[in-house]
Amino acid sequence: MMENDPGQYTGAEDVRWRLEDLYRGEDDPALDADMQWAASAAEQFSAKYRPGLAHLDGRGMAEAMLALQEIRQCLSRVGSYRYLSYVTHSDDPLRGAAMQHFQEQATAIENRLVFFEITLNHLEESHVAALLDGLELAPWAHLLRRWRLFGQHLRSEGEEQILAEKRVTGRGLWERLFDETLTELRFSLGGKTLTEQEVLTRLSDPDREVRRAAAASMTCGLESRLHTLTFCFNAVLADKALDDRLRNYPHWLSERNLANEISDSMVEALEEAVVSRYGLVARYYRLKARLLGVSPLHDYDRYAPLPGTARRYSWEECTRIVLAALEDFSPELAEIGRRFFREGWIDAALSVGKRGGAFAHPVTPDAHPYLLVNYTGTVRDVMTVAHELGHGIHQYLARKQGFLNADTPLTTAETASVFGEMLTFERLMREETDPRGQLALLCGKIEDTCATVFRQIAMHRFEAAIHQARREEGELSRDRLAEFWMRTQEEQFADSIALTPGYRWWWSYIPHFIGSPGYVYAYAFGELLTFALIRKYRRDGAAFVSGYREMLGLGGARSPAEVVGLTGVRLEDPQIWHEALDYLQDLVAEAEAMVEKECGNASGT
Repeated sequence: MMENDPGQYTGAEDVRWRLEDLYRGEDDPALDADMQWAASAAEQFSAKYRPGLAHLDGRGMAEAMLALQEIRQCLSRVGSYRYLSYVTHSDDPLRGAAMQHFQEQATAIENRLVFFEITLNHLEESHVAALLDGLELAPWAHLLRRWRLFGQHLRSEGEEQILAEKRVTGRGLWERLFDETLTELRFSLGGKTLTEQEVLTRLSDPDREVRRAAAASMTCGLESRLHTLTFCFNAVLADKALDDRLRNYPHWLSERNLANEISDSMVEALEEAVVSRYGLVARYYRLKARLLGVSPLHDYDRYAPLPGTARRYSWEECTRIVLAALEDFSPELAEIGRRFFREGWIDAALSVGKRGGAFAHPVTPDAHPYLLVNYTGTVRDVMTVAHELGHGIHQYLARKQGFLNADTPLTTAETASVFGEMLTFERLMREETDPRGQLALLCGKIEDTCATVFRQIAMHRFEAAIHQARREEGELSRDRLAEFWMRTQEEQFADSIALTPGYRWWWSYIPHFIGSPGYVYAYAFGELLTFALIRKYRRDGAAFVSGYREMLGLGGARSPAEVVGLTGVRLEDPQIWHEALDYLQDLVAEAEAMVEKECGNASGT
């Protein structure tokens, strides 16, 4: 067990990914060679298929899909390398320029292929149905039907090409400016200069004064760049509104829901269910205020460890715990997980120029996924590693579907990650023998779930409000954005959390609002769906594992309802959300019972 100082050695300081599995380095001639091949292949594809695409039979269409997949996979491999190299060195202008150059080249190549989906969506329904009934197109049937759903939102080939070019020099550059602004931002705390990730870690410090100072430092840093960050928000909001108008999407979330293969009504049911249970958030934080002996609890107290229970985990401990949790569930999945740690597929070290947060990147089926985390040794970091490893295993298993079919809609993309977290949480609970430690772990899990379910839905409601306001009111001031932020945050906390004045600016550092509009509800979707899967696993035991393994291996080759259905869970049933929230309510009740028992024991002694 390590000391509590977040700057203490964890063993993750030298854990860097091996991008040599993709290319030897920034100057590897294979990078240019692959781009040249993709450009040439795209020209040949266009020359071969543009004249007679509408008249292809099933076999010809299947051959076209394979050729298209090969081109796009080649582009993705180069793009993955450029992106992964950039996110760990985003302060290096040469890597930023290389990524921008790739995006411009890739857009030009993709523009030679855009005719394919446009022509496909102009085919008569009866002709497409006949093609999809054949065995030759069976592997592509679901994907082609998905593409057809976007038909009414596609423009002409020339217009699509302009829109693609515009994105590279429009929203894409605003996203890059946002990322680089936060990466270069430094926060002053206790005489030290910290990165965003380092100052956020201090919000889990057992010393309340350290937490308060960290929050103030975070606010001060954000305020120093608020003009730029607000401008980035407005640019992205305006760009999204323009795209939606040009493509005839009825509202700001339509495109995301279509991509997620989920109906508007299902998203609304999820939101309504979560909002109806906001009382659970206040109920838990009132309990935590009691445990901390603090009244009122402030926003910087939300992730405070319980007194006498703070501990840190070395990278070696984290690795053991996460893999042991997987081994308990499935030795096969655990063996895949070991490869990430053993073969350099993870970047865990804190470093200057590295972006904050965490992600899993699938790369391409002919390679392997990569994971990025910023490891400081907290139990929350252990859970983050479990989360991203779940994504990575999911992506690894889905590779067999091929590049075009491996990508998973957000509706099911968070399932394996949250499932991995739950397995790790249960393993930690089994290993912990001290009742205070068990209570701390349980409270941490409740807090993470509140952040994943309630906070993400609150952020979804914030995002919906600002997209609507930008379309109705024009450019939004930082104060107007803060007004929406505070209103949607206060809804979930009620009177259980006192929000400090500086918290009004904390919308400005969240990357999903910039890079992936409409993304965040998927976290709540995935968390609650996973609760349903965990309940099913507890009922069915080992019999559940094969269906779960098959589900992950399907990737995006079938609809989310079909994929989840392999485990025996019905995704279409809106009652699923209420039952999952009942599970969370049980966790809160368990924590309350543990506190009462501890208090009873204390009074008895």
